[in-house]
Amino acid sequence: MQRSGLAAATGGEEATILDALPGKEVLIKQTYRPPNYETPINYFDAPFTPNKRFFVRYHNAVIPEVKTSEWRLRIGGDAARMPMELSLEQLRKDFEQVEIAALCLCSGNRRGAFEPPVPGLQWGSGAMGNARWRGVRLKDVLAGAGIDKSALEVSLDGADSGVHKTTPDFVKSLPLAKALDENTLIAFEMNGEPLPHWHGFPTRLIIPGWTATYWIKHLTAVNVISKPFDGFWMKTAYRIPKDRFPSGQFSSQETAADMPITEIVVNSLITSPANGQTLPNAKSIEINGVAWDGGNGIARVDVSTDGGSNWQQATLKQDYGRFSWRQWHWVFEPKRPGACRIMARATSHSGASQPLEPILNPSGYHHNAVQKITIQLV
Repeated sequence: MQRSGLAAATGGEEATILDALPGKEVLIKQTYRPPNYETPINYFDAPFTPNKRFFVRYHNAVIPEVKTSEWRLRIGGDAARMPMELSLEQLRKDFEQVEIAALCLCSGNRRGAFEPPVPGLQWGSGAMGNARWRGVRLKDVLAGAGIDKSALEVSLDGADSGVHKTTPDFVKSLPLAKALDENTLIAFEMNGEPLPHWHGFPTRLIIPGWTATYWIKHLTAVNVISKPFDGFWMKTAYRIPKDRFPSGQFSSQETAADMPITEIVVNSLITSPANGQTLPNAKSIEINGVAWDGGNGIARVDVSTDGGSNWQQATLKQDYGRFSWRQWHWVFEPKRPGACRIMARATSHSGASQPLEPILNPSGYHHNAVQKITIQLV
């Protein structure tokens, strides 16, 4: 383990703790138990984030090494007509396999940038990663169990657990419509490889367009239920004020005051140059980044080099699908030495655009303010 500023790797954070989990490259350590590691910004230079560089997020510290031969997925619940169990081999052979490119993004990504500070892990911009996920549709598996007309939600549980018996089990639920969406997958491959241990081996949920709190790892149980799930991680945690964000898609879990966080909001990140970097004034500077939203797709990215007075449209790179992030670049011709403020703003096909300032909320979710970096031209 080492301690370093490494502005080019981390976007300028100071006293960053770098560490590597088994099978991983060096990442930015937030906590060790449970393991929470974010990806350095300079790793976001490819359309898909390599598995060894992908961020790691857990709420529970007990993460078992699951054996394929012993693993079973239990499908049940009071609104399932024919409860059943599936082995990994059955899951692979009995259902159509599909692949989708999708961004996995922690709800608290960029939380550390909120002012005043809010509670929770102080994530920078690296609690996310883009990958190709391969698996089977959750709706096809649920069809095998039969869905009763009383079904309202689908709850999801994994093999990880807390150190103490009093620790709430990390169980989430989905509205039935989202569980039956053709893009909601039970995945067993990531970027063409078997799902790695730190990302949920042997299977995890993939909910494209929604934040990663629903992407349950080491999936063991799927229950079709007739009433709103009332576990801690739904009723208390991962909730946002209703009056500050667009209405969600989970009416059975909403109250008069708040609602569960669901879809990803439009956002972007400048991946190079790095904040604080010194560059020659006499040369062209290529500004690169990624942009994303909850599934409408990115329509444009605009860049400003004068603090937001003027904006120029960047060039969007290859489109890998509406749930994938989109790489972009723009060439800047500097005219004078000194400090230069660079800003990037994404707009989705829905018309939503990034705000200049983040929307304050108690848990520091959805930080999607226009990013600002400063470079020195000499």
